[in-house]
Parts: sequence; structure tokens; C-alpha cells
Amino acid sequence: MNREIAVVAFAQTDHRRTSAELSEVEMLMPVLHEVLAQTALKTADIDFTCSGSSDYLAGRAFSFTLALDGVGAWPPISESHVEMDGAWALYEAWTKLLTGDADTALVYSYGKSSPGPLRDVLTRQLDPYYLAPLWPDSVALAALQAQALIDAGETDEPSLAAVAARSRADATANSHAQLKGSVPHGDYTVRPLRTGDCPPIGDGAAAVILAAGERARQLCERPAWIRGIDHRIEAHGLGVRDLTDSPSTRLAAEKAGAFERPVDTAELHAPFTSQEVVLRKALRLDDGVRVNPSGGALATNPVMAAGLIRLGEAAARIHRGESDRALAHATSGPCLQQNLVAVLEGDPR
Repeated sequence: MNREIAVVAFAQTDHRRTSAELSEVEMLMPVLHEVLAQTALKTADIDFTCSGSSDYLAGRAFSFTLALDGVGAWPPISESHVEMDGAWALYEAWTKLLTGDADTALVYSYGKSSPGPLRDVLTRQLDPYYLAPLWPDSVALAALQAQALIDAGETDEPSLAAVAARSRADATANSHAQLKGSVPHGDYTVRPLRTGDCPPIGDGAAAVILAAGERARQLCERPAWIRGIDHRIEAHGLGVRDLTDSPSTRLAAEKAGAFERPVDTAELHAPFTSQEVVLRKALRLDDGVRVNPSGGALATNPVMAAGLIRLGEAAARIHRGESDRALAHATSGPCLQQNLVAVLEGDPR
């Protein structure tokens, strides 16, 4: 890369089980105002805007156009949208800045999972001919992955419970988290996964601002420079995959430069405890790496925003001086089907 690009601001909502009293625009506007205020920028100062969301959650086509009211109708903007988690919107914005077509970008994403049965909605991601007609929901598929890991001797139920306990204990320091502290591990949801092994269902939104070169240093005291970013995908058919491994995550990490030098922090988008086991192995993370200090997706998992939050949380730790080199991961689809990895660094102190 010939152009340095950094995350210079990050904001998110307080995530809740339901926000029925708010529209998507009403949920988004405080976050957009906050992230702009952090840099003293106005909407007119943003060269490119990109968002991530899903019409399946909203239940209506082109729902993202309504959310643009939160950005403002004037002045006209250069805008794009991805029907994906906001982490992929960040990737598109990063590409835009990399080409020199823009110097600043606003990226936001949101998801309201509370209005409908999320486990049923997510079946629409599956192969439409062989899997989707069977309606295997997201928790059942994650349970298949967890059982495969247990059968392979790579984890057990007490180890998975420890992942959940650590994540929600860490979330006590995160004022935005939905679940935090001592949360009962609960009964089986789908064996071998218990309630505590699964993410909360909730509503939320997040936004980041990207800037290039010296513009980033003007806007942020310690920018989180994106040293590498890449995303890869597994086969669509679950039956041809080894669910105990994630080659796409490993390849994305390699292409992003994650293995060139150790990282001190990793924000992993692992909605289920068993998926953290898979990701740790694929990303070669040892006990010296602080994993999900924010609590991760086990504490906060707004669909279509949780991946962008991982990038934002990693960047925010660099902004605060709590990390020097961090890895951020986002996923989409069943059993870690699509994976994005970014490496972020702060200037030497």
C-alpha cells in the first residue's frame, strides 16, 4: 500500500434486547453525531459514506435508504451500501481511500434483531436448494460445529463455559455491552451449547471514521493505522467443510500481515464460545494475546454491526494507548463461513 489509512474515531450505541420505541434512523443519529464530534468534522467534510445492514432484518426492500436520513439529506454525498456486516463496508471505504478518490470516510452499520425470530431469519443465508428448505437454524448449526470440536478433542464443555465467563467478566468494563458480569451458563439450547455459549439477541449500531495520511494525524492524537486487511470465504456447502478449522480466516490473516509480528490484542467476532476455539487456532493466538477485552460478541452481538464493532473496539484501544498492534476479525454466515481480518497499529510511543 502506498497510502496510509487509519481509523480515527469510533462510536456505538448502548446495546439492548429491544429498541422497539426507536426507528433505525433514531437509533443511528446519536452514534453518527458522536463519531463526527470526536473529530470535529461535519457531514460536508466527509468524502465518502458507506453502510452495512440487512433488508432481511428490517423486513422491507432497500431499507438502508431510509437510514440515510440519519446522515442528512443535504449536502449531497458520495454513498454506497453493502448487504453485509459493517466490517465489509469499512473494507469498501478503505479501498476508496486507498485509490485516492477520498481522504475521509464515514462507515456505519446497524441491526434490529428484536422484531422477528432471528434464528429463522438467518436460515435464509443457507444454500437455497439443499439446506435452507430444512430450516436448520443458526444455533443448531453452531452446535454441530461445537460437537465436532469436542469429538476431535479440541475442547470440552467446561472449557467453553470458561470462554463465556471470561468474556462477560471483561464486558463489565464496557458500558455499551448488553450482557456483563456473572451471567448463568444456563440449560442446553442445542446440545452441547448452553444458553451461555450463545450470543445475546439485541439491537444496536456502530460507526467509524477513516482518514488518510496527515489528515488522520490532524483528526486523531493516535490514529489506528490499518496495516493490512483481507477477507476470504469458505465453501457454501457445510458438508464439504471441516468445521473444526477455518482456512479462510488463516488465509485472510496471512494476506493482512497478521503473522509477520505478534499482536497484543485480538477482537474476534465469535458469536459462539466454540467459534473462539476455531479462531484462536486459525490465527495462532497464544495466551499472551488479550482476546476480546470488550467482551466480544458473547456480550454484544447486533447482527450486521458486531463485526464493525470488533474493528472499532480494536482501534479504540490503540487510540487510548492500551494496545500497539491489534488484530480485528469479523465473520458472516453459518459456522464462520466468511471471514475478514484486519491488522491495526498505533504510532510508536
